[in-house]
Amino acid sequence: MQLFRLLLAILLPPVAVFLTYGFSFTLLISIALTLFGWVPGIIHALWAISKADAKLNQSTGSV
Repeated sequence: MQLFRLLLAILLPPVAVFLTYGFSFTLLISIALTLFGWVPGIIHALWAISKADAKLNQSTGSV
């Protein structure tokens, strides 16, 4: 699932953020950045997904 979200972050950044966070302020930021330029949207989506995965791994204790 993580690989799918990372590929989706490159192709459709707001969709990948939505799958990770649902309707949230992070999704609105992703939509705005993608509208301003594709590359900022991709960078934000990759950052947001990796941040969520790191938080999940930290809470479960896995590496």
